[in-house]
This record gives sequence, C-alpha cells and structure tokens, in this order.
Amino acid sequence: MAGRSGWLRRLVPLVVLLVGAVLAGVTLNGVLPGTGDAAPAAAPVTPQVGRSGLNAVIHATQDKLRRLPDDSVTWARLGSAYVEQARITADPSFYAKAQGALERSLRVMPIDNVPAMIGMGQLANARHDFAAGQRWGAQATALAPLTAEAYGVLADALTQLGDADGATAAVQSMLDVHPGVASFTRASYDLELHGRAEDARSALQRALGVSASPDDVAFCRYYLGELAFNAGQLDEASSQYEQGLLAVPGNTALLQGRAKVAAATGRIADALAGYAQITSRMPLPQYLLEYGELLESVGRAPQAREQYDLLAAQQQLYAAQGSVDDLAASQVAADHGNPADALRSAQQEWTRHQSVFSADALAWALHVNGRDSEAVAYTDKAAKLGSRNATFAYHRGMILASLGRAADARAALSQALVINPHFSPLAAPRARQALTDLGGPR
Repeated sequence: MAGRSGWLRRLVPLVVLLVGAVLAGVTLNGVLPGTGDAAPAAAPVTPQVGRSGLNAVIHATQDKLRRLPDDSVTWARLGSAYVEQARITADPSFYAKAQGALERSLRVMPIDNVPAMIGMGQLANARHDFAAGQRWGAQATALAPLTAEAYGVLADALTQLGDADGATAAVQSMLDVHPGVASFTRASYDLELHGRAEDARSALQRALGVSASPDDVAFCRYYLGELAFNAGQLDEASSQYEQGLLAVPGNTALLQGRAKVAAATGRIADALAGYAQITSRMPLPQYLLEYGELLESVGRAPQAREQYDLLAAQQQLYAAQGSVDDLAASQVAADHGNPADALRSAQQEWTRHQSVFSADALAWALHVNGRDSEAVAYTDKAAKLGSRNATFAYHRGMILASLGRAADARAALSQALVINPHFSPLAAPRARQALTDLGGPR
C-alpha cells in the first residue's frame, strides 16, 4: 500500500483561491530559513479547501459570473475550483466543466491570461497530461514570475515527466515566492523522492505551522502520517492520522490512513470496515486497489475481484473525461490482470513520462512477462533519486531473484522490509517468503 504514495499525491492539485501567510525566505536544501525576505506574491496562494468551502467558492463565483459574464479571472477561478471538485468527489465529469470555464476565460482574455494558464495546467496535470501541464506552467511562470501557483503547476508536471532537477528548481522558486502550505508540501514530496525523509518531515511541519484552516491541518497531518507509515512507524502514523481527524472528522484520506494502520496491526475487521466506508464515499483507484488487495490477503478473492472490476470501471470513467493513467493501469494489470496489458500500459507510460514511478512500473511489467534481463535496468532508473520506497525495493529484489542473483536479491528484499515491513498486505508476505527461499532471514 505505502509504496504508492506518489500515485495519490499526483492526484492532488492544490487549488489556489485564498490568501495564505507569507514567511521569511526558505531554501529547499534542508528547508531552513534563507537569507533575505521572500518576494511578495503576485497572486494569492491557497492550500486545501474542504468540500463545503469549495462548494461555497463555486457558488460565489457562479453568482459573480451571472453579474459579470466577461470576468476572465473569475472564470479561471471557477475552472480551478472544478478541478479540485473532481479530486474531492472522485467525479471526473468535473474536468469537462473545468475545461469549459477555463476556455471561456481564455476567450474573454486570450492574451497573457495567467490565471487561466494556471488553471489549464492544473487540469492537464489532473488528467495526467503532464507535457501539457509543463507547457502551461512554463508560460505562466514566464509571464508572472512572482506567482507561486504557476511554479506549483510546473513542479507537479516536471516531477511526473522525470525532470527531477527541473522539478526541484520549480519548487525552490515556489518557496522563494510564497513559503506557505502549498509550497512546503511540494518541497516535502520533492525531498522524499530524493530519500531525505527527515527533511521532508521538517517541510511538512513547516506547512503545519502556517496552516490557516482545519482543512490545511488535515492535509498536513495526512502526509505526516504517510511519511511515518512508509517508514514502518505505525504509532506515529496513527497519531498523525488521528490528529488530522480531530481537525476534520470524516476526512476520507485520513480514514484511509486509519484503515491502513488497522490492517498493518492485524485489526483486519476494522480495516475492512474502514475501506468499505471510504470506497463507497470516494472510489479513487488507489483506495479500490488497496481494499481489493486487503480482501485478497485474507482469502476473500471474489470480493477482491469486485474491487478490481470497480477499479477498471472507474478508470474507464476517467478515460472518458480525458484522463488516461497508464501508470495505474500497468500496476493493476501486472498484479491482478493480464501481463501483456501491463507491459503495453507501462511502455506507453514510459514513452510519455520517464519518472521513477514509470521506471518501476515498466520494470515490474517486464518481470511479470518473464523479461527480467531487460527489467533490471529499469529498477536502476527507479532508484536513481535515492527514494526509500519499499515497493521499488521489493520489485528489484524479485527481479534479481529471477535472474539468479541471490545475494543481491536478498539485499533488496531485506531493504524493502526494513523500510516498511507493512508496505503491502500481499507483497510484504511474498517478500518474506522469497527471503526464506533465498536462504536469508525472514
């Protein structure tokens, strides 16, 4: 479960609608105070907006547009809000609404329309069209270099395109312009991808320190919990999820965290009940997959297959709205579907987005198709940033075992279980068994 944190974060475009707090200058290298003052932001930066708050924003913008139908900024704001609405509700039909509002903004103001460019970039990233997200982000930052959310769009796109240096630079620019919740959380993700877990935690603590609403607090607590869970620190993860739920009771992501901890600590009935609740409320692909794998791990294969079938149907809904996620499709097909489909999707993903995530997916797809000699090179690419990812290490270990490289396989599988012994209810036991078969400690 935990190895897929990058997948969920890719689906969380931070909508920029309200004013956040401005702090002193911050450097990404350690997320420590820098020299000089932060430049003033040219546009406000917003962290998370809850469902009720977002509905209020949408209603307010719609009312304003009835009175001022040629207000390009408000059309752009409405478009960005619809992108966030799609995330909050797991309803991709809001993408079409977002596109319509953003295109209306561009018709009203076709030249130098930075708010619409940012919105179009957010929409492109939400649809996994990261090349388009990069183009929109680059245009927006060129026109408005003191607008933090433009750098957020660019950083999100570059991360998924595999341009790690470019993504880090964009995050640093975002921090320079506005060191608030949105920039600190992106900094945390960038640091985590580079294996700097403590710095990532510090960045999230900074984000928590400037959180201005319960939704901001819940968002930060969730990712603090994710960092802890991904490091196998279950007590800390549970504490962070529960503190987040105190801020926003019923927050779906935090309930997912609670369910993961329940599964990892052997409270299977609680975990299953938790996943049943969150998947009925928000059928995101990640949640459906985690629920299915948990069901499968306790011998409830027919119910697990129902979740995988629902996941496939949900992916079709997203695809119908212009959001094609070959990374997710490959991951699911490799473990629960057709190996040939997994490889086809992974190759398509790698062609478009050469990130560490797509490298790992392609390595695993090649493995399940019996092409381990080709797969091992992609495990190297997946590890190039130094991320401590248990799933990546597990995949590498199983591939090396298939190649007969027993010592290297034992090292990789041991690393996976050291990073997080609870990284997957299906894969973690397989890693332990493989270690035993290879003559290593379980």
